[in-house]
Amino acid sequence: MPPAIGRWRMLAVICLGVVGVLATWFSATAIVPELIRVWQLTPGQAAWLTNAVQLGFVIGAVGASLVNLPDIAPMHRLMTAAALLAALSNAALLVVGPEGAVIARFVTGVALAGVYPPALKLMATWFVKGRGLALGFLIGALTFGSSMPHLVRAMAEGIDWHVVVWATSATALGGAVVFGLLVREGPNPFGRATFNPRQSLAVFTDRPLLLANIGYFGHMWELYAMWAWILAFAAAAEAGMHPFPFGSPSMLSFVVVASGVIGCLAGGWLSDRIGRCLTCAGMMIISGTCAALMGVFFDGPPLMLGLFALLWGITVIGDSAQFSAAVTELADSAFVGTALALQMGIGFGLTVISIWALPLFADWIGGWQWAFLFLLPGPVVGTWAMLVLRARPEAVSLAHGAR
Repeated sequence: MPPAIGRWRMLAVICLGVVGVLATWFSATAIVPELIRVWQLTPGQAAWLTNAVQLGFVIGAVGASLVNLPDIAPMHRLMTAAALLAALSNAALLVVGPEGAVIARFVTGVALAGVYPPALKLMATWFVKGRGLALGFLIGALTFGSSMPHLVRAMAEGIDWHVVVWATSATALGGAVVFGLLVREGPNPFGRATFNPRQSLAVFTDRPLLLANIGYFGHMWELYAMWAWILAFAAAAEAGMHPFPFGSPSMLSFVVVASGVIGCLAGGWLSDRIGRCLTCAGMMIISGTCAALMGVFFDGPPLMLGLFALLWGITVIGDSAQFSAAVTELADSAFVGTALALQMGIGFGLTVISIWALPLFADWIGGWQWAFLFLLPGPVVGTWAMLVLRARPEAVSLAHGAR
């Protein structure tokens, strides 16, 4: 089958929209220090400004999968409406108080569930060969978008926190315009589904698909908790370190999260050549090692802390797209959107637990230095699942035979 004409241009357009909308994901997380002071939040309340987004995403993704919405509704229309909702709910932070902010963050998460899984499926209609790299670009766009609030905050030190909210709401609105006017389905569509609630569970009865999902769940246990609390770790480390890597905790957080773009592209390129399973296992081995050893450099030297954090930022997300690519290759073609939404719904459900529990673990052990040890079981279990999948004959379906 010849490559679709215009697929790289469409890839760029979709990625542009995703960057804009996904900037709302950590918009509140990036300004938590200011919100704690202004709203007098407890640590538990502050954590829910991030966790509410995760929970909203879970409800949105699982709810969409139960009615097979990603396989019934036109994808570009669903993504446009969801992006508009994300922009409005994010902007609500400007006018609500602490309780209303948690509700607004929950709605933002629901909205993002209408952008991320459909975008993955839409991208797959443009790419059959080279799908791993294409999805790597897309997850890279998600990664860069997620890092944007940290960049805005780092560049706007001393400026009112409302600037971060205004900026991320505006980019989400821009994403809605991109999805509504410029995005369309590719020439390799998946089969159209009809409403079938049983299918949302049936996609997990196949053992190879289950192993791919277990790998994803281990990956997710680590990823979002690291993204959510790297700023807290960096702020704690800054107290005893001069100069601080990249200038400030906010800039370090931006660099760490944004560096994942490199990992996504590298992971996509590698998975199309050496295999999905081998790439995912390798990334998780490195990221798990970083989680285990970050505490070694808590007190410096600054160069080593910066380099090690950068390596973790690259590898913690570098395999993410490949779990989604595996689902598009292993699942029933008529229910790929449902399979992706349910995979993400459960995976993001785990992030609610890890994000909530990590600061409690940090308090229990007496600080942030060794707190990331809590995340280590995720990449260990994920690596095991992907190596088991690689040994199964069904893995030949992945990446045109590249396991």
